[in-house]
Amino acid sequence: MTHDGLDGWVHVRGAREHNLKNVDIDIPRDSLVVFTGVSGSGKSSLAFGTLYAEAQRRYFESVAPYARRLLNQVGAPEVDEISGLPPAVALQQRRGAPSSRSSVGTITTLSNLVRMLYSRAGTYPTGAAHLSAEAFSPNTAAGACPRCQGLGTVHDVTEELLVPDAALSIREGAIAAWPGAWQGANLRSIVRGLDIDIEKPWRALPRKDRDWLLYTEEQPSVMIEPEEGRVDHGYYGKFWSARAHIMHVLAASQSERMRERALGFVQSMPCPVCGGSGLRADALAVTFAGRTIAEMNAVPLAELSASLRAGVAAAGDSGEAAERIAADVIGRVAVLLDLGLGYLSLGRNSTTLSPGEAQRLRIATQLRSGLFGVVYVLDEPSAGLHPADARPLLAVLDRLKASGNSLFVVEHDLDMIRRADWVVDIGPGAGEGGGHVVYSGPVEGLRSVSESVTGRHLFPTTAPPGHEPRTPSGWLRLRGITRHNLREASVDVPLGVMTAVTGVSGSGKSTLVTQVLAQVVRDVVGSTPDAGDDAVLELDVDGVSGAESFDRLVVVDQKPIGRTPRSNLATYTGMFDVVRKLFASTPEAKKRRYTAGRFSFNVAGGRCETCQGEGFVSIELMFLPGTYAPCHTCHGARYNAETLEVTYRGSSIADVLAMTVGDAAEFLADVPSAARSLRTLGDVGLGYLRLGQPATELSGGEAQRIKLATELQRAHRGHALYLLDEPTSGLHPADVELLLDQLQQLVDAGNTVVLVEHDQSAIVASDWVIDLGPGGGDVGGQVVATGTPRDVARGSGATAEHLAAWITQVGTT
Repeated sequence: MTHDGLDGWVHVRGAREHNLKNVDIDIPRDSLVVFTGVSGSGKSSLAFGTLYAEAQRRYFESVAPYARRLLNQVGAPEVDEISGLPPAVALQQRRGAPSSRSSVGTITTLSNLVRMLYSRAGTYPTGAAHLSAEAFSPNTAAGACPRCQGLGTVHDVTEELLVPDAALSIREGAIAAWPGAWQGANLRSIVRGLDIDIEKPWRALPRKDRDWLLYTEEQPSVMIEPEEGRVDHGYYGKFWSARAHIMHVLAASQSERMRERALGFVQSMPCPVCGGSGLRADALAVTFAGRTIAEMNAVPLAELSASLRAGVAAAGDSGEAAERIAADVIGRVAVLLDLGLGYLSLGRNSTTLSPGEAQRLRIATQLRSGLFGVVYVLDEPSAGLHPADARPLLAVLDRLKASGNSLFVVEHDLDMIRRADWVVDIGPGAGEGGGHVVYSGPVEGLRSVSESVTGRHLFPTTAPPGHEPRTPSGWLRLRGITRHNLREASVDVPLGVMTAVTGVSGSGKSTLVTQVLAQVVRDVVGSTPDAGDDAVLELDVDGVSGAESFDRLVVVDQKPIGRTPRSNLATYTGMFDVVRKLFASTPEAKKRRYTAGRFSFNVAGGRCETCQGEGFVSIELMFLPGTYAPCHTCHGARYNAETLEVTYRGSSIADVLAMTVGDAAEFLADVPSAARSLRTLGDVGLGYLRLGQPATELSGGEAQRIKLATELQRAHRGHALYLLDEPTSGLHPADVELLLDQLQQLVDAGNTVVLVEHDQSAIVASDWVIDLGPGGGDVGGQVVATGTPRDVARGSGATAEHLAAWITQVGTT
């Protein structure tokens, strides 16, 4: 076999990245290759950590020879040799925190074309100067609204927040935002000195006085006469309006308590100057097809093409430029429609996109880029997709392959695996129990590999045990819900059972569960740390009954458990406090007078000061993305040498952080508080994660399961409502079984579980199904079907069709 890559194969020899056990493998090019295996088996270590990392390293070396020394510090992947590897493009779901300035239009680069269209072919007001394309972007100095700097939102005060009770007088404290004690008395004296009545109820004061007291930027000095019991001499006092006081505290105060109080009087709202568009007035005066660019950005992609065609028809003399640009936009939008994203708009903020939606947008962008001969490494492209939406995705992947590219896809979805030309199954278990190639070859060959967990689910020999739906103990009834695309919808949620909310992408599932249900119950039980923090403004629901049945709300979402590498699952679950106390109780620590604080990597004393306890240092590369390298002082351990000299059962604190959950469960089996935490993490399929793995490296699904494990270890019984958004996302079918077992135990303990879900096995394991649709966006938001899984499968629609096929398939194998 040749090794120059001309034989159509990628050859990997001696791959040892993370838990890979000296893997040798040959993978075909110009094919759809699926890497699969249980969570933590090593499939991402091979696809991303080895193949993509090496392709990226070679690219960096070829374009930037001067950066080789820095890249050597970063280190090549742990592999002896890779040959036949073309350039690679990674389309991962983990992309860090999305920017508030990023949108569907910027991700797909469609915004650039639309701005050019308005610049060259827009209808300008009579006498208006011609604007460049940049003037139509809120992210440039030429286009950004001066009030909100292009963000479209401002944080500001409102009279309702500043004055919560208009029946009170100023003396009685009507302006709640003003400071208390002496400062507050001082401001009241100043107001009286300005001849404003401080005894009248707030609502009885003239509007101009109220507005001046709350919003003026003026700061007059007023002579305050001596007052008995307060001041014994006259002085000049300076006036601050309520708004000026709040903004001053937020800008200048060092007191966290004062800042926290001030934030209570501020809320986020659309910018009053640009109406939330982020653009200057001159850009908003230009139209195309009768719409401003802000209005065009709000149109669903499914309608955008028709609007552009109408604009081209009306463009007249400048029609040629308009036609050319519009044709390009329409062609690009067609791909997005194929991927089931027609319900999105160009202006939709990236912070509101699911990881699956963001990845499909990037796939569509690549399809139009015209690249060929490259490897696309994809991270679970089917995540968050209804089976009906997965079909067009597969068609788009086929088009990428037909253009002469190779597709290396990390995937758990059984339908996606069945469509592969070649499957690489890594395992057989997770963490130390994985890292081997269980099978590499055509899909059908997996049928005879008894060691493969994937094979057992792909080719089941026995039907799964039947699930007899439970009887609800009551109902939570909502009437007349209006939120996003839910319009006057009515929903009945059964209590004391597990309910799956299903429907195609964009049908309104997450809106119903994580916004409407969460807010309705939060209003009754009150807000707690586990009740989620997404307060929905102006929730429109006509009637609610049954919410009083709950005594607690637990929202288990996919938001990160921390935004910095300093957060990890050990700190999040509270287990690290127990471990630090263990180290502080050792004879050596006592002799040195080390407290538990010494074993924290977040404070001076025990941590490595070179990297401040981060374990790595940042390396800036000119013209290239910055990257990180292990700290040259502690080599990634995070602690200084003296701290690492203290050991517990032969291991340092850094050794414990490097352990997987599974290894740590054995190591700390006789420490009850740590053992319980580690056991529940293992129960939700996270035995492969390292205790010190930075939160920034965890997928949304992993973060969600850490939150669920943290909740499970509290062992609450009773009437809680658990809301989960696609908890099976990123899970191998074997891990889905583990997770479902935990959720069933929550229901058996008397709780109610509602999950947004696409996974067929999770839907069938539920007691009740609420199916939304029939489509996404404006053609969604309706309750299409409700009932037990088998009831819904007998109906019509996308969910019923796939559910019936799944029940038939698993019931007859």
